[in-house]
Amino acid sequence: MRQFSQLLDGLVYTRSRNGKLDLIAAYMRDAPDPDRGWALAALTGNLDLKAVKSSAIGEMIRARTDPVLYEMSRDYVGDLAETVALLWPKRDDQTAELDDGSLSLAAVIDRLHGVSRAAAPDALAQMMDHLDSSGRFALLKLATGGLRVGISARLAKTGFAQGFGLDVDDVEQVWHALAPPYTALFDWAEGRTGRPDPEGTPYFRPFMLAHPLEADSVDLTDYAAEWKWDGIRIQIVGTGSETRLYSRAGDDISGSFPEIAAAFTGHAVLDGELLVKGEVQGAAEHGGAAASFNALQQRLGRKTVSARMMDDYPAFVRLYDLLIEGDEDLRTLPWTDRRARLEAFMPGLDPNRFDLSAVIDAPDFEALADIRAGTRDAAIEGVMLKRRDSPYVAGRKAALWYKWKRDPLTADCVMMYAQRGHGKRSSFYSDYTFGCWTPDGELHPVGKAYSGFTDEELKWLDRFVRQNTVARFGPVREVEKTLVLEVAFDSIHDSKRHKSGLAMRFPRIARIRKDKPAAEADTVEGLKKLVS
Repeated sequence: MRQFSQLLDGLVYTRSRNGKLDLIAAYMRDAPDPDRGWALAALTGNLDLKAVKSSAIGEMIRARTDPVLYEMSRDYVGDLAETVALLWPKRDDQTAELDDGSLSLAAVIDRLHGVSRAAAPDALAQMMDHLDSSGRFALLKLATGGLRVGISARLAKTGFAQGFGLDVDDVEQVWHALAPPYTALFDWAEGRTGRPDPEGTPYFRPFMLAHPLEADSVDLTDYAAEWKWDGIRIQIVGTGSETRLYSRAGDDISGSFPEIAAAFTGHAVLDGELLVKGEVQGAAEHGGAAASFNALQQRLGRKTVSARMMDDYPAFVRLYDLLIEGDEDLRTLPWTDRRARLEAFMPGLDPNRFDLSAVIDAPDFEALADIRAGTRDAAIEGVMLKRRDSPYVAGRKAALWYKWKRDPLTADCVMMYAQRGHGKRSSFYSDYTFGCWTPDGELHPVGKAYSGFTDEELKWLDRFVRQNTVARFGPVREVEKTLVLEVAFDSIHDSKRHKSGLAMRFPRIARIRKDKPAAEADTVEGLKKLVS
């Protein structure tokens, strides 16, 4: 565990991207097998452990130290794993060394894999008794499934590739056909075998992504325009005998939408937007309507779906692109050719489960801007611009695809609660719950945000929280209801889970309204008029 815990410490305290890449690259070269493979799985979010509940860890530390000291320390530190790792008492009869084989990363993961949920706290305590604070921190992060160290899965893969002089896009191409601890990947990286061949399996291909449009205009003779729908981007991969659905992150979501997987029997790879049937987004003139994202959310994350759920929230896919047809890889072809192939491919698909994304008919950019201005009324996210000669390449490539989202909505809300952040923000109150007024003069929460502000604004907000706390609930503080935050959000929907009956989509702090009295903040009734 020592090498892995040192890696996590380095990633937490290193701010620069290049510094983080160097740390990952060095670890991947130097750590033994299979530890480095399990570490790579953990860093990329592909480590499937039965997570130990936070409440169980809280009970463990309360039994070994002063509960009041723990609560005060947790409130100050903000992070559960860091607090417990620092407070855990060292046993007088500790004899095992940190590098004992039973405490290697692979051995720890093997033990956590095999232990029952009831026995997990005791197993965790036994291992923590023989680790230093850094090792305990790493162990707790693994056990709780909360490995947040300031890197993305893409950055971890880039660090791996850098360590062995590989192209990260080549790594991405084979990544989802492999499983931890990635023995075949390291064999290829170190020249013992050739590149792993995933052919014949329904494996994921990295998505092509878009940059936000910042230019004043683009030439529509060079770019085609499509609607940007508010669902989730998915990839359909069929081998002719098996079909898998993948999210943008490469997660297999076939079990959540079995009717889509069952409806596709072809040998192809397609890119599209997963939606639920309805009449909220768009209309016939936009190529068809769909329900709100809130309807789709009822089905996301479910490993199994009942027949009633499928009837209540019938899913379909609006197709954007055809990447592979049969044994022919179309990704190097220009968008216009792939579009023609997709249109020819459509008649063989079930029209109840698949339709085609419409191309917007606009003579020039000015006309497109006028069309885009109506996306709010149609509850569509905005417009996509795709260069007509663009190949389908992984990631975001400059000047190929752009997303031109509709302007966000805003509301003036009152801060109600604040919670400490994670990682480099664990010392700051950076997660804010805010509310709007009801007719009887109460504040009801309407959202939570932890982005949109500068580092200097974060320091100011943190001071405000500390100086205006009226109650504490573990790591959460209730504050005086005096500070108005201008919140930007993409859309707002009805929600049975929230007291206000509302849920914001992508809320973020747009401005701190020090000038505005809390009594003049917006109302819940006013927000309900914006529901789409």
